[in-house]
This record gives sequence, C-alpha cells and structure tokens, in this order.
Amino acid sequence: MGSPSSSATSSSIEKPKQGLGWMEWLRGWFYVIYEFLFQRIMASHLQNPIPLPPLNDLTCIITGCTNGIGLKIARQMAESGAHVVMAVRNTKAAHELIQKWQNEWSGMGLPLNIEVMELDLLSLDSVVRFAEAWNARLGPLHVLINNAGIFSIGEPQRFSKDGYEEHMQVNYLAPSLLSILLLPSLIRGSPSRIINVNSIMHFVGFVDTEDMNVVSRKRKYTSLVGYSSSKLAQVMFSSILQKRLPAEAGINVVCVSPGIVDTNVARDLPKIVQIGYHLIPYFIFSAEEGSRSALFAATDPQVLEYCEVLKADDWPVCAFISHDCRPMNASEEAHNIETSHKVWAKTLDLIGLPSDAVEKLLEGEEIQCRYQPSRE
Repeated sequence: MGSPSSSATSSSIEKPKQGLGWMEWLRGWFYVIYEFLFQRIMASHLQNPIPLPPLNDLTCIITGCTNGIGLKIARQMAESGAHVVMAVRNTKAAHELIQKWQNEWSGMGLPLNIEVMELDLLSLDSVVRFAEAWNARLGPLHVLINNAGIFSIGEPQRFSKDGYEEHMQVNYLAPSLLSILLLPSLIRGSPSRIINVNSIMHFVGFVDTEDMNVVSRKRKYTSLVGYSSSKLAQVMFSSILQKRLPAEAGINVVCVSPGIVDTNVARDLPKIVQIGYHLIPYFIFSAEEGSRSALFAATDPQVLEYCEVLKADDWPVCAFISHDCRPMNASEEAHNIETSHKVWAKTLDLIGLPSDAVEKLLEGEEIQCRYQPSRE
C-alpha cells in the first residue's frame, strides 16, 4: 500500500484539467495581441494577391466560399486554372458569383473551371450526402480547403439539429467528418492536402472532451469560448489524423492562420483589441490578405517538405502555417498529445464513425456513418 504522499500525487495526476492555467491563458492572449499589432509588418514581404503557379491539373473543394476569405481563395485558384468546387449552403449566391467572375474573366483565357455543390455544415446528413456524391465520381481530389466557419459574437448558445453547439459543429465536427469521408478521393489525388483554416484564437482555447458542447456549467459559455475551443479541437484532431495517415497515402494535413481579418469579431474580445478594430483599421487584414496563407498551404511545394520533416521528427502537432506564410508552432495546449487522442476518439463518436474509419478507408473498405441518409 502506497504512502499518503504517493496517493496524493497519484490522485493529482489523475484529476482532469478544468481549463487553461493563468500563465497559459496570459501567454495565449499575448500571442493574439502580438499578431494583431504586428501581423502587417510580419507579412510585409508577401505580395497581394499572392502569386500562384499554374494549377491546371488541380481539383480543389472549398467550403464556405461565397464571401470573405473563401471567396478570394476560390476565385484566385480558378483564375490560376484549377477545377474549383464551391461547397456552399447558399448555392444561388454561388452561381451568381460564378456568372460574375466568368463575365469579368471573358477574353483573358479559357472559361473558369468552377462548379457548385450544396453543403450545409449545420447538418451532418448534408456532409455525408456531399461526400457520397463527390466520391461517386471516382475522380481525384487534390486539395480540400475547410474554410467555412462561424464566430457568432455576443450571441447566446445555440445548437444544431444534430444537437451540437454551433461553433463546434460548423468549425470542427462537420469539417472533420468531411475530411475523413473524402479520403478515398484524396488518395486518388495523391499527393493531396487537407487545409484547415484555423485561427490564432486557438491559443486561448481549451477542450474538455467530457463537455465539448459546454453545457456542464463547469465553464461559462460565451461565443469566444465556443469559437476558440472549436479551433483548438481542430488542431488536435488534425494532428492525430496526420499521424494516422501513412506516408504512402500521400495525404498531408495543414492548419493555417489567416491572421486577424476585417470582420465583426470584436465584442467578446479584450478592450485593447476592440479599440484596435474600431480605431486602427491599418492593423487588420483584408479578405484578400487573409486568403494568402491558405493559398500558400494549398499550392506551394515547400509545404509538403515541411510536413515530411515533421512526420520524420514525430512532432506532436500537425503542420501549421502562419498568416505570413511561414511555419509556426501551435499553442502549448495543442501539444498535449494525450488530450489530442481523447479529442480524436470523442470526435469519431460524435460524428458517427467507427474508431478504425481511417484505416478502413485507406484499405479501400466501405464504412458506415451514423448520419448516412436512409435509402428507401
């Protein structure tokens, strides 16, 4: 029987973490404020728009691309020759955009190779239907850009029809399900990439795997808690997915920070950041500037080399590209490999996939998802 001191030590080790320590929290906000103040200086070496190589042999699916960063990504990739699939909820708006772009592009080359498919990230059924429709084409997918996201500033907590907190579902659960279900097409497009548009806000996030919906009242819910938690969960999940994909699969997972981009995200943020948003717009990126890191991660050959180095070194976190298109280190909490594995297991359960879903898909087997639409 152990001594009282050893028992106390054992129980303290087993006690689950309830949130970020104050030093972690302080460091996290330091990184956020530092990025806000200096992002334009740090990215001053980048051209705007960022130049892209010819992408004529590339097929790319981009979620949430009828406005903001996603719109800029979709248009620039299409104008560089890629076959772009706009995966959006508002298909009417997407078709109108395509018509506008084709008219403006007329006479500058071949018509843009761009199409629209319906995808509603607030419905996991919709994610499964989209993936089934795409995989049924039996064509290659070279790049998946999980760009769509929400930050419902100051809004009360809301849940999807699937029962999940909306930030967690749109920013994290639905893109995770989509990424796994599209693995067969990504294998056909190898070497291929999954690009997750993340955020510097993951530095102030914390994921409680027993309370991912933030309903237990252990933490007070705010939109900032919902958003930052979803972004940290995405980094953790991406890290485990990268580890589970063997080198021969030829699929790499990369998270990117677009920087702090011109959008209404101020009310839940510290006063100093609010002041910056309203009084010093110079510091904030435009949507075009915010699109550069995702475009770089999706197209630059150096990114694949970066991923290979991290894999060889058995680095605990997936590749992360900063707003200035340079590698950056994810948050301290994102390096918690034990929590990352818990997040992975919990997520597969939430999105209705078996624990060996990735392995089965890599072997060419079919898997069943709980959200599979019923066929009559």
